Amino acid sequence: MKLEGGCYCGAVRYEAEGDPILKAQCHCRACQHIAGGGPNMFMVMSSAGFCWTKGEPKTFAHPDKENAVTRFFCATCGTHLTTRRPGLEATILKIGALDNPALYGGPKIAIFTEDKQAFHVVAAGVREFEKLPPGRG
Repeated sequence: MKLEGGCYCGAVRYEAEGDPILKAQCHCRACQHIAGGGPNMFMVMSSAGFCWTKGEPKTFAHPDKENAVTRFFCATCGTHLTTRRPGLEATILKIGALDNPALYGGPKIAIFTEDKQAFHVVAAGVREFEKLPPGRG
């Protein structure tokens, strides 16, 4: 599978090739912040098949958090594009930045549901985890 995506203004673009490792939605408070209040829909892809094809994203890692994730975003329009998590040799793609979000197909799991808001929706058949699934910590 080849995925292409980029930011809202077009200044930063990427390609990701390979089979998705995971398709999920996250309800943690950090993801609620970056997703505008809802859960964060994402797809985990091998970093070996990922590359930036246009522009250079800015990064942010929370300085007060141990093992903080690094978020990659467009410095011009602010679109959150990807995330890298320490110890995970993969790139986390944000579904809203895909050229064709329909390729996502929907999440298989919902994580950090302990922080889920009453208005967040988890589709029928999607497994829910209060934190990360066992073995993914």
